[in-house]
Amino acid sequence: MNDDIMLKVQRLTKTYPGAAGDLTVLREVSFDLRAGASLAIVGPSGSGKTTLLGLCAGLDVPSSGSVAIAGEALEERDEDGRAAVRNRHVGFVFQNFQLVPTLTALENVLVPLELRGESGREAEAQALLARVGLGERAVHYPVQLSGGEQQRVALARAFINSPKILFCDEPTGNLDGETAAAMAGLIFGLNRERGTTLVLVTHDLELAARCERILRLRGGAVVED
Repeated sequence: MNDDIMLKVQRLTKTYPGAAGDLTVLREVSFDLRAGASLAIVGPSGSGKTTLLGLCAGLDVPSSGSVAIAGEALEERDEDGRAAVRNRHVGFVFQNFQLVPTLTALENVLVPLELRGESGREAEAQALLARVGLGERAVHYPVQLSGGEQQRVALARAFINSPKILFCDEPTGNLDGETAAAMAGLIFGLNRERGTTLVLVTHDLELAARCERILRLRGGAVVED
């Protein structure tokens, strides 16, 4: 496998069994993404964008096809194995932030390190909070933060592992225009600084246009790349 390929997706298909027959939400999707590249996945609601993102990140298992992150094939691993690959290589930013409400901003940023059994990196977490403009808010809990601030905590958390690839699912979807623009600037800025590969699901075509490449889905299939 080419060392430069960070994400390799081959003939990815996802079908859900239903009372009225099988529902295929993703069909035969294939693409390669080189290290450091940025890709936006766009398409109407129900086109399979979030499903594709979940499969690429190993959060779900395809009905057929394969995904490899940094050369590590996900289909050869069980759930724990896929989690280990994510821990090594992946950062996430979700639309609904997914912060732990009982932890401070700083503690939320440190969660991925705790999962890896690493400690003593509070200074690094504090520096990341400062980088996203929340240096003064480290001891605040999510309920004390605005939506935009919570999303910035989530971004700092995503980068604490120095991920090789960052998956963002509608990262600006719950934010107002000005906050969304600031968030987008942070995502692309941190991405450039750290040489991370970026995969972004978005309805926002302006945000998508900032990526080097756009993958357009319709009815679970790629209609434009």
